[in-house]
Amino acid sequence: MVGSSEASSESWKGRYYRLEEVQKHNNSQSTWFIVHNRIYDVTKFLDEHPGGEEVLREQAGGDATENFEDVGHSKDARALSETFIIGELHPETLITTVQSTSSPWSNWVIPAIAALIVALMYRSYMSE
Repeated sequence: MVGSSEASSESWKGRYYRLEEVQKHNNSQSTWFIVHNRIYDVTKFLDEHPGGEEVLREQAGGDATENFEDVGHSKDARALSETFIIGELHPETLITTVQSTSSPWSNWVIPAIAALIVALMYRSYMSE
C-alpha cells in the first residue's frame, strides 16, 4: 500500500462507519479504531507495530485519537498510518456523540457556580 497512487490511497473517501460497527472490530482477527474521526483497520499491522501488538489492541473498537497524539508519532509513522484508513466516522455519529456528552451541568451550571464562588471569595478578600 505504501507508495500507491493518490487516487487509490484515498479510496476510503465517502465510506462511512457508525461507532457501533467500529466497536465490533476489537480483537486480533479484526482490529479497527478511530483517530481524528477516520477509521483505521490495523489488523495486518499488529505484528509490525514498533510499540507492540498490545498497544493497538488496547485501542481496538474505540477512539484512539488522544493516545495517538500523546505518543508523538513521527511524520513517517503518520504517513504510514494513512495507508490503513478504511473510512470515516459517520456524521450522525459525531452529532450524537457531541449531544450525548453535553449536559446543562457541564455547559453552564458548574461554570456559573465556580464564578459565583470566585466572586464571593474576591468580595470577602477585598472587604478585609
